[in-house]
Amino acid sequence: MKRSDESPAPTPDIQSLYPFLYSDSSDIDAVFEQVRKSTRDKAREIVELRKSVFDRDGGRLLECTAAMARRFADGGRLLAFGNGGSSTDAQDLASLFLSPAPGPGGAFPPLPAFALTNDVAVITALSNDVGFDVVFARQIAAFARPRDVVVGLSTSGNSPNLLRAFDEAKKQDLLTIGIAGYDGGKMAELDSVDHLFVVPSPSVHRVQEAQTTLYHALWELTVTYLRERTKP
Repeated sequence: MKRSDESPAPTPDIQSLYPFLYSDSSDIDAVFEQVRKSTRDKAREIVELRKSVFDRDGGRLLECTAAMARRFADGGRLLAFGNGGSSTDAQDLASLFLSPAPGPGGAFPPLPAFALTNDVAVITALSNDVGFDVVFARQIAAFARPRDVVVGLSTSGNSPNLLRAFDEAKKQDLLTIGIAGYDGGKMAELDSVDHLFVVPSPSVHRVQEAQTTLYHALWELTVTYLRERTKP
């Protein structure tokens, strides 16, 4: 695909993601082959990344979900939060617990959960009147109860409003779970995160794909633990 003279030149990072879009070749078969290769490479990358994360963190994931199950069994709730794409992941995570799909053994029981990004009025009021850094911490301070669980998602692990939210959650003795990418960023330096899961990839796309798998595992393992606890 050739650019017009008026179009800005794509960055090398963008070109490396989809090289076939910026090829000068007019050979359509060669372009299709590049598309196929790019698709295969990306699929292989995410499969290998998911496997490496679960090989490394499988045991810790079981410990984390057992702790989550105990909190839910004692009346706790889940509070999820993140920015941008991670905010939609937080909403998806909350919806998994609230509106579970049928799984092995039948439908999972719904559990109390909500995303701290849902209320636009609260988010914009806090951002405008106080500062964006407190949009999650203030809600945790107001809404959280002692047995609650908080899950913060970030690709970089550096979002100031997540760091403050974890610190506030720890003050209230909540169970804190972080899901980050790259090398974990500043989240990896916090004492206020009980369980941190890092997806070690330089690609934000692969990070978010693997994070989705991670939080689906958090949900399924948690409700599986709860089901085992309630067996006669």
